[in-house]
Amino acid sequence: MLERNNLNPAQIVDARKEPLAGEEAWQLLASAREIVVAKGKSAVAFDPSVDGKEAILAQALGRTGNLRAPTLRLGDRLLVGFNDSLYSQFSG
Repeated sequence: MLERNNLNPAQIVDARKEPLAGEEAWQLLASAREIVVAKGKSAVAFDPSVDGKEAILAQALGRTGNLRAPTLRLGDRLLVGFNDSLYSQFSG
């Protein structure tokens, strides 16, 4: 998936072993200029300086309350969840 879209991560964290939830997840999300949350074939973009914490967390956290995986940081943008066309859009 990452290789196919020319995305080469500097660091990989196994979300099953090191899940992010609650305030830890919010700190990561709030550090981004833009958060793009993919669900199925759709994606929603958020600006944490404008959009509410609760609205962002409602989309970015899974049923377990943990940050959805995969989460990928591209500069000051976070991609949360998987959508192949979204990854293609931001690759390169």
